[in-house]
Amino acid sequence: MSPAAFAAQMAGFGPPPARVAVAVSGGPHSLALAILARGWARSAGVELVALIADHGLRPESAAEAARACTMLAGMPCRILPLGLAPGGALQERARDARLAALLAACEATASHWLLLGHHRMDQAETVLLRAARGSGPFGLAGMPAMRQVPGVWLLRPLLDTPPAALEAVCAAAGLAPIRDPSNLDGRFARIRARLSLADPGGEGPRVAALVAAACGFAHRRIAAERAMLERLPALRPDGTVLLDRVALGRDGIASILLGRLIRWVGGRLHAPATAEVAALLDAGQGTLGGAWWRRDGWLVREPAGVAPHIPADAGAWWDGRFHLRHGWPGCQLGALGGTQPRQASLPALWRDGKLLAAPHLKVGPSVPELTFRALGGPIDAVFQPLPKIRHSPGANVTYVR
Repeated sequence: MSPAAFAAQMAGFGPPPARVAVAVSGGPHSLALAILARGWARSAGVELVALIADHGLRPESAAEAARACTMLAGMPCRILPLGLAPGGALQERARDARLAALLAACEATASHWLLLGHHRMDQAETVLLRAARGSGPFGLAGMPAMRQVPGVWLLRPLLDTPPAALEAVCAAAGLAPIRDPSNLDGRFARIRARLSLADPGGEGPRVAALVAAACGFAHRRIAAERAMLERLPALRPDGTVLLDRVALGRDGIASILLGRLIRWVGGRLHAPATAEVAALLDAGQGTLGGAWWRRDGWLVREPAGVAPHIPADAGAWWDGRFHLRHGWPGCQLGALGGTQPRQASLPALWRDGKLLAAPHLKVGPSVPELTFRALGGPIDAVFQPLPKIRHSPGANVTYVR
């Protein structure tokens, strides 16, 4: 990819903010992205910062992160240690931890765009994996080139670029990218999908067909998004929503909307499988994806799956749902608990095992910096005190967009 072609891709995202971040692993694709982004940023008068996640899963990972920073000589870099423990669902846990760290770093650096190095082969693999899992039209649309999460736009300017072209960018710059051996480990589903395509350069007909299918489903997704706007319920600042079953409906649009709400309320990055959501829609109640759809219509966080207490540090993100902008030294951020379903999974500040503040109940000091920010969606609702937990949605709501 030429600098001019990259600049044309970036122009499609609109006027850039003053500061932009780029996620870099040191591998060939993210390294090529950083090289191209550096030239674009200079021309656009934009400050660029590289964010390098260190998963800590291999003894050499810290040295590789430092090496990636060295290869980007002259570019401000931040290394983000993740401290992941070995175990099951490694790629999924690494992805979630990496995104959370990147978003926190974007907030710390006031970077409102985050550039990601996903390319044409990544898109083909994503569609293939989602088809195998039974994803619906939204999932089969693959990764969007532009997606908003709280405070940040995630941009994928290389989504239609084959990996062979990115390898060429690194070679032209005289850089030797870091090769992660896990990218050849057939124990991971994504690697098996990649090997099944038998197209390492991402330029063959199989990859082209999958990418074309994603484009077709993306057009269907846009049409469905427009239809959903007419049925969107109000999401409360406490991260719960009251669903009107009649207004929701029972068709495909209802299933897609319910899946999205489950993702937000449950604090997940992705919605459950289409078939699972359809089954819940038919049942009219039940638990799925960390959320609990109650008989009374409330969709709330499933208390049994709530995350443990964490230090109430500045930038803490608890349970994939709540963000603490400023720290409370010596305190813990965790579930309020109790027997009332809507209260049990709400955040509270604790000190030495004693409740310090429960903002929605007006217990203790006010915590205006505690916000509901669903990790999987563009939600940023100030967590304001509510008169009574049993009241139906009123003025203190943020509409999902």
